[in-house]
Amino acid sequence: MAKRRFGRVNLRVCRSTCREARVKLLPVTSIGIIGGGLVGLATAFKLTSRLPRAAVTVFEKEDSFGRHQSTHNSGVLHAGLYYKPGSAKARLAVDGLRQMLAFCSSHAIPHEQCGKLVVATDSAEAAQLKTLLDRGRANGLRGLRLLGPEEMREREPHARGVAAILVPEEGIVDYAAVVRALEAELRQAGCRLLTDWNIRQIERRGSQWRLTSARGEETCEFIINAAGLHCDRVSRLAGQSPVTRIVPFRGEYYKLAPGRQRLVRHLIYPTPNPRFPFLGVHFTRLIGGGVEAGPNAVLALSREGYTWSDINLRDLAASLLFPGLWRFGAAHWRMCLAEIRQSLSKRRFVEALQKLVPEIQADDLRPGGAGVRAQAMQPDGALVNDFCFARAPGALHVLNAPSPAATASLAIADEVVAQALPALA
Repeated sequence: MAKRRFGRVNLRVCRSTCREARVKLLPVTSIGIIGGGLVGLATAFKLTSRLPRAAVTVFEKEDSFGRHQSTHNSGVLHAGLYYKPGSAKARLAVDGLRQMLAFCSSHAIPHEQCGKLVVATDSAEAAQLKTLLDRGRANGLRGLRLLGPEEMREREPHARGVAAILVPEEGIVDYAAVVRALEAELRQAGCRLLTDWNIRQIERRGSQWRLTSARGEETCEFIINAAGLHCDRVSRLAGQSPVTRIVPFRGEYYKLAPGRQRLVRHLIYPTPNPRFPFLGVHFTRLIGGGVEAGPNAVLALSREGYTWSDINLRDLAASLLFPGLWRFGAAHWRMCLAEIRQSLSKRRFVEALQKLVPEIQADDLRPGGAGVRAQAMQPDGALVNDFCFARAPGALHVLNAPSPAATASLAIADEVVAQALPALA
């Protein structure tokens, strides 16, 4: 019964809006943050500034920080155009963008608000732009404009479309530099940063948690689960039973050849299809130079599997034995098949890109990178579309933080701290 009760609380917390907690002087408290990606590091950063007397430790299983979702992404500063007004994603994306811009400016981190065009390629998609425009304005985005075909081509001469939304606040950034800056801030603040700490066991003993890895044991009074691709497993190690499961989806990219990068000036995105759960391929300028094209979305055979040959039998079995994945596939089998074909066929990938930029040819593409998205899925196959936080005795779990979590990481950290503070009093 307790397990099912936690599952219901999960989803209720996901839909709730956390009010800012009042901060008061707290006794020295030991807090362990599991996961050293952007969300974990940002949470530690906010905790050390809000609770300077607390002893904060970050546990990271890799030998350095931000090794997976935080840096295996397209480097976009998302502005929050697509998200349902009032949702945690909408609220935290807009706040997070502005916090991230301020953080980058104060730490001399390369970034640029180059702007994005969301392109409608036909009249049906053009009608959907009005909904997106209303959403963006309701979410507090500034400077949004609906462009006709002539204005669109002035900005992106090689894009094909009948209309577009200009999102001037969208941009690009070096997230690896953000990780390094957060790490430096935490070291200066005296935060303990433990790497190569793959936690195998979490036990609750009275008011203390005991965290065990191959490197030894550590204790703390409160834990924050920011483990990203492994957040559901960490939650279960801590004695909880979330109803959702992380299903990893790999996104693969190509890069435009140097001589063809002129075809893209900004970020060029498609109008999202409301029937499909994924956005589709798009074009992204990179902060270090160059243009990336992608991603597709296919089931990853490992939670950290960036190619078809990266196979983890435990991860694969966890996905294939989860009923939600089969129900998701049954509901979206055409899309799933198309994404697999795009992954295996460069020609089909090019055809998808040509819907936005018709001049793109197969010879224009060079191999790019890949990322794995930690997508929380429900047993009925529905994707959890919002950020999801769940409280438990002595713990707070971040159970769904996909894109735009990198952009919103500082705002997500504020949310985590606000939810954790009452338990730390």
